[in-house]
Amino acid sequence: MYHLRGWVDIEVPDIECLPKAIFPRSQSLLPRQRFPVHSHNWNQFVYATSGTLAVTVARARYVITPEQAIWVPTGVNHSVAALNGVEFRNLYVLDSPDLMMPSDCTVFSVTPLLRELIIELENITGQTKNKSYVDLLDNLILEQLRRSPKMNFHLPWPQSLMLQTICNSLYANPADKRSVDDWGRELGASARTLTRRFENEMGITIREWRFRLRLSLAMEWLCSGRNITEIALDLGYSSTSAFTYMFRKEMGCPPSEWCVS
Repeated sequence: MYHLRGWVDIEVPDIECLPKAIFPRSQSLLPRQRFPVHSHNWNQFVYATSGTLAVTVARARYVITPEQAIWVPTGVNHSVAALNGVEFRNLYVLDSPDLMMPSDCTVFSVTPLLRELIIELENITGQTKNKSYVDLLDNLILEQLRRSPKMNFHLPWPQSLMLQTICNSLYANPADKRSVDDWGRELGASARTLTRRFENEMGITIREWRFRLRLSLAMEWLCSGRNITEIALDLGYSSTSAFTYMFRKEMGCPPSEWCVS
């Protein structure tokens, strides 16, 4: 597994048990702060109302903006890092027979309604006189979670040493232009074998993986305040305009506006 560099680990909250079935927990995170690898005895809906998170699980990395959240099931090891200043607004959710949520890590699109429900739940939690209203909010949030659209963008990571060699090299140098044939000669495998192994293990092509890597790093580097031209060249784009075109197409805005949008 690759490691995020230059991070400051902060303490994971020491919570032995949840006081209720859905428990909101908020925290302001500074840029480059990270909760190290940990797990919970309950599910976690990882969300931030502002800022960008990097969530890492065993075989994947997810970059989460305020328009998305990730469902992390009970017992799954994960880490959560703030790419920039983040208003962390996550939900802890107890397991129940009628929960009807995914059994694996899943990214969801967060609707404006769900966002406001989470904020409202946080605002009134602990106010005992509003118990019936809190129960209503809990039910509405659960229903919204079940209805939220699933998203498929994440960066998978291989387990085999051969593919790890490729992915580690590209992660360290995303501008690396070596072809599948080049990698095959270096690793002693045919291009056809490498292509088949990559798709079987990762579920996507090498070309798609390179694209996801570049977009993921672009979001991270933009959040750290790096120059757009420098980012474009370090990612392997021939020009700033080519990078800007790709980013606008995928994210709906140019890179110059993304971190402040």
